[in-house]
Amino acid sequence: MLKRCLVFLSVAWAGLGLIFVAPAYALVEIDISRGNVQPLPIAITDFISDDGLGADISGVIAADLQRSGLFKPVDRSAFIQQINDPDQTPRFQDWQLISAEALVVGRVTREADGRLRSEFRLWDTYAGQQIIGQQFYTQPDNWRRVAHIIADSIYQALTGEQGYFDSRIVYVSESGPKTARKRQLAIMDQDGYNVRMLTDGQYMVLTPRFSPNRQEVTYMSYENDQPRVYLLQLETGQREVVGNFPGMTFAPRFSPDGQRIIMSLQQDGNANIYTMDLRTRATTRLTSTAAIDTSPSYAPDGNQIVFESDRGGRQQLYVMNADGSNQRRISFGDGSYSTPVWSPRGDLIAFTKQSGGKFSIGVMKPDGSGERILTTGFHNEGPTWAPNGRVLMFFRQNAGEGGPHLYSIDLTGYNEQRISTPDFASDPAWSPLLE
Repeated sequence: MLKRCLVFLSVAWAGLGLIFVAPAYALVEIDISRGNVQPLPIAITDFISDDGLGADISGVIAADLQRSGLFKPVDRSAFIQQINDPDQTPRFQDWQLISAEALVVGRVTREADGRLRSEFRLWDTYAGQQIIGQQFYTQPDNWRRVAHIIADSIYQALTGEQGYFDSRIVYVSESGPKTARKRQLAIMDQDGYNVRMLTDGQYMVLTPRFSPNRQEVTYMSYENDQPRVYLLQLETGQREVVGNFPGMTFAPRFSPDGQRIIMSLQQDGNANIYTMDLRTRATTRLTSTAAIDTSPSYAPDGNQIVFESDRGGRQQLYVMNADGSNQRRISFGDGSYSTPVWSPRGDLIAFTKQSGGKFSIGVMKPDGSGERILTTGFHNEGPTWAPNGRVLMFFRQNAGEGGPHLYSIDLTGYNEQRISTPDFASDPAWSPLLE
């Protein structure tokens, strides 16, 4: 279990007598209302090491920060000062000359017991001050995760907001010919590395979702032609059927406290929304219409639920209280709306919108105001939020392509990135930050 192997320690660096200090201000100002953010130039030097691992770690850090759209790593060929001792105060004027507003230096060493010790300092080159200095101990196999944790620390120190790099994605991996497509549950780091299959592909799987404690995944599977909701323990691989229902079940998702699953059950041609208490397995019906009510998603405080329904003749988004009361429509634009998911910050709801023959990924406030489309294409679908609520991942299939791929985009809509996977990929779900 990773969290048992990773030891975090923020310390004073004895050589300079510097201590972990939270910045008095953030160098990056995040203002999504402007629709764009000017990336902060940051110099990330190769961490000193006896082998190439230091450079590998700093490379992952740079890639994480650049992919966020908030940082622009300075080309290393422009560096004037070569860092040979990360304990020494940098020549700040050298970094100012190449317009690096922040500087990251570090070192990776191996302890006598075989663990890696990774240390880094983050400097404000114009203020001439250290912003943070931290060190981590871990097993060598966890070096990529240490890099993600360092990137999260830098992100938080410079933006004032929590990072999202030390997290994972569970998704549906699609391989083989289109007429006999093999669909497996897969899990990977948020940057597409360390892909691991969770199912063997014998049966089709859909809509995987993480539990709040990151240890379980709920998903649908058509085993023996019976669509059922399953729970999978990620560490042990043990799985179980949530329940046997007389009709089809759709779109399971955990409640914020992890005690319930909310899902859609189809009976007599209608689909309504139910919750199941995972301790008692008792179900509670929340909607009762002659329409298709599906894709429910809780607000982060658990008090409200957003879902899609065609009760008005076309798929639209609705919000209700957690007990099913006070159901009201919130989407009123042209076209149809589906796959809503509430932001972990609580301030926005992401959705898929179909209009004019195109599929868009957008966001709106929980009262339906402030709708913004982030990206549009032939087929975009299934948004999922990063743990900090600043980035979305979704799947896209362009016209003529043999299958879908995963993409991420931030709330400015200007930083779209394809996430590389070994096969076609769909239905991503982002985990909370790891521990």
